[in-house]
Amino acid sequence: MNIHRLNKTLFNTLNGVVHWLTETPTRNRVGRPLVRLLGGMTTAVKQAQRQASPQEAAEEWQRMFPSKKMVPITQSGGDLVIAEIRSECPYRGSGNVAGCHRMMEYDRKLMEAIGGSFVVLKSQAEPGVLTCQVAFGRAADQLPISALERVTSAPKK
Repeated sequence: MNIHRLNKTLFNTLNGVVHWLTETPTRNRVGRPLVRLLGGMTTAVKQAQRQASPQEAAEEWQRMFPSKKMVPITQSGGDLVIAEIRSECPYRGSGNVAGCHRMMEYDRKLMEAIGGSFVVLKSQAEPGVLTCQVAFGRAADQLPISALERVTSAPKK
């Protein structure tokens, strides 16, 4: 088994464990520290470097994953970069956008090391969404509204 396949296998296996640990706020008491630890380990092993621009930060974030095809950058302009997470998420179609938000603590930990801000715009947890859409910017207050904010502030039917 080559190193890239091993990396993907490990990533997918840990994804299942992290899903279970972040699924509920109660389990997330253990999940959040573990997810942040995994993010910290990734930045150490892959030798993440701080970046000056959102484009460079997005590219460095992309480098932290087993394959750039899993997380392609789809739009870039000025202080905002958009990417997708194409690997199938255990939250897909579940409606548990809050769980997705908790699981994405991994990516927020990566961005702490890389520099910049990260937000999930569309979550695979939402019905019919097959790829997550994420945004990178210099500061959190300059990013579009997150999927969690959008879903939790939506009027109830």
